[in-house]
Formats: sequence, C-alpha cells, structure tokens
Amino acid sequence: MQFSLAQRCVNVGCVPKKLMVYGSHFPHDAHDAKGYGWDVAEPKLDWKRFIENKNKEIARLNGIYERMLGNSGVELIKKKATLVDAHTVDVEGKKITADKILVAVGGWPMVPEFPGSENVISSNEAFFLPECPKRVIVVGGGYIAIEFAAIFNGYGSKVTQLYRGDMWLRGFDMDVRKHLIPEYETIGVDVKFNANIAKIDKQGDGSLKATLEDGSTLEADVIMYATGRVPRTKGLGCEEAGVKLDKNGAIIVDEGFQTSVPSIYAVGDVINRIQLTPVALAEGHCLADTIFGNKPRKTDYSDVPTAVFSQPPVGTVGLTEEQAREKHGNDKIHIYRTSFRAMKHTISGRQEKTLMKLVVHAETDKVLGVHMVGDAAGEIIQLAGVCIKAGTTKAHWDSTIGVHPTSAEEFVTLRTRVPDDQL
Repeated sequence: MQFSLAQRCVNVGCVPKKLMVYGSHFPHDAHDAKGYGWDVAEPKLDWKRFIENKNKEIARLNGIYERMLGNSGVELIKKKATLVDAHTVDVEGKKITADKILVAVGGWPMVPEFPGSENVISSNEAFFLPECPKRVIVVGGGYIAIEFAAIFNGYGSKVTQLYRGDMWLRGFDMDVRKHLIPEYETIGVDVKFNANIAKIDKQGDGSLKATLEDGSTLEADVIMYATGRVPRTKGLGCEEAGVKLDKNGAIIVDEGFQTSVPSIYAVGDVINRIQLTPVALAEGHCLADTIFGNKPRKTDYSDVPTAVFSQPPVGTVGLTEEQAREKHGNDKIHIYRTSFRAMKHTISGRQEKTLMKLVVHAETDKVLGVHMVGDAAGEIIQLAGVCIKAGTTKAHWDSTIGVHPTSAEEFVTLRTRVPDDQL
C-alpha cells in the first residue's frame, strides 16, 4: 500500500498551536500570582527563543514518527507525489506502483482573493513569524481564528478579530457562543461581528491598512485569515486517475473510504467529513482493520467530543440545545445550566467565568449533550464523551459523587433545570 501523508497536525496544526496556547497563558499566570502572595517581575518575551524551542519540539516529534514508520518496515519518501492511475503515483518523475493507494494529504487554509489579499498570512505562516507583531487583525470565527486571537493577545499583541457573520463558532451551542464574547472583550480582544475586509494597502513603513466593507479602516502589522480550510487535492492528479471530487474539491468516498477508483482510498480532512485529527486517525484505523486485519468496521461519527483552545477554552460533545430541540421537540428537552466564577479567580482577581450545561431528554432522562466554557474544558469533556457514548442518564450523573473542590463537580450537582421561561 502506498501512503501519501501530510502531517499537518504535527507541523502546522494542533500540536504547535497548543504549544502557543500554553505560552500565551504565562502573562495571565504572572498576574494571577499576585493575589496569592507572589510578587512576580513583569514578564519579558523572547519570541525568537520560543519559536526555536517550538521548532525543536516539532522536529523531535517528526523524528519519533519517522522511527515508528521505519521500525514497521515502511519506506518513507519525502517528496511530492501525484496520482497517475489506479495503481501508480509519480514521485517527482519516478513511478511507483502499488496494489492499493491511500490518500491522506489533509486540508489547506483558504484565503479569499480581494485587492491586497497577497499581504495576508494564514495559520501556516503564523507558526513561523520572525517577530511577535504589535498589532494583529484576525479574520474568521471558527476554531483557528478564535484560538489565534487569544494567542496573539496573550503574547502582548493588540488584537482585532473580524467575523462577517453575527455570531461566531457556527454549529456550537448558542449559550457557548454567547458566553465567549464578553470573555474575549474582558481579556482585550476587540471582536467585531458583521465586519469584513474589502481591501488591504501596504504602507511605506511596512504596516497594513485594512479598509472594511463599511468604509472604516484598521491598521495592523499582521493580518491573519482563518476563514476555513479546503481539501488539498489541487495538483494531486485525482482527475487524471479518475478519482471523483465533490464541488468543494473533497475526495468522494463510500463508508469504507473507497473512492470511485476501487484501488484508491482516502481518509482525513481530504474527504471533508469532520476535520479533526483524532477523526482522521479513527478513519485510518478502521480502514487498516478492514483491509488488512480481517476485522471489518466503520467509523462512528456520532458524539465526537471536541475542544476549542480559546481563553477560556471550550469543550463540547453530543447535541447542542438547538439540535436537540429540532430532533426531539421543545417539550422533550430539559436544560441544566450554570455560570460561575471559578474558585481560583476569587483571589486572582480575574473576572473569567465558567459555563456548564447539560442537555437532557425529558422522557428517557438520557444526557444528549454536554457543553463547557472554562479552565480545563478540553480535559473534562474527554470523559464526558465517554459518558455520552455509554448512554448515561441524568440520574447517573446525579448519583455520582463530586470531586471537591473542583469546577468539574458542578456537572454532577446540577439538580435544578432551567425553567422554560428563562431559556
């Protein structure tokens, strides 16, 4: 089998991004320490040192993956490959044949074309900026835009975030989406909804002047677009090999990840189902088990837990309140919700608030969705995902003893549902 791989997550995706998230928290931690009796010197940033350390860690991880492949007998060829036909790929002029071919090249940032768009960067370039910009405009309202707005803010940049719609995080629970807005305003991110850039002019000093569609202007040192990702099929040779694509350029596959060419398979972001690294891993595992392990199975896309490493982070799994009401009807849904200032911040002085929410089926008592905004939400939601997958009821949650004092215990002490007239 021929694997065509692009390790986006490790190189220019979730791994370096999480390292940047960690780093951006330290100024907040220094501030929080004062309330606990620690006088900490004003943090001083050495951006180049951080980027160097981040690059070393990415190189270390790549080395581990390469050794794992080598130890498994995989020949790794670090060159660009294109499909030729059902059993052949072209690797910079060299033809390689295989019984089966797997395409797992991932996705790529999409930047719209408009006057001056050549002056913007995507998340790819954000990982390698030679200096931390003083002024940043982040365009977008999804995972990447929201995460990088907080990252740059934490590293000391003046950040403006623009989103062309009236509410960010499309597809998330509305309470989560609304809760995050004042949190970002509190940490200093200037969030502007219903705003979009019409053109960008590069000025004499190298800075950028963005003219918005309403005629107003903003100036920045860096303008980053995080307005979506597209399957990385351009120039891959799919059409030449007979592999069918959808209108967005994603490779069309069946439940077994088989393309229109029976010997060619595809998994991950390139098939544009759920663009999450663990989902791509699950798809690949299912494919390997089915073809080589004599254990045919399909990938289960239901109740996939996910996190947005915003500040504070978001964790969510299962149905949103809106999805639950649409699926089961308004009278069949009970909501349990709380918002509070975490114990840590009663002394730190920070105004950050935590949100926790359970979506419950009124008749079966089954917990349909779990949603959280707050410290460690990504960690907590992983175990909530197990509970959702297991089909637990609200009674199960109520009968579980809480770990005190933690924020997580709020999930098992939510006894009073939100009255219908307060929803």
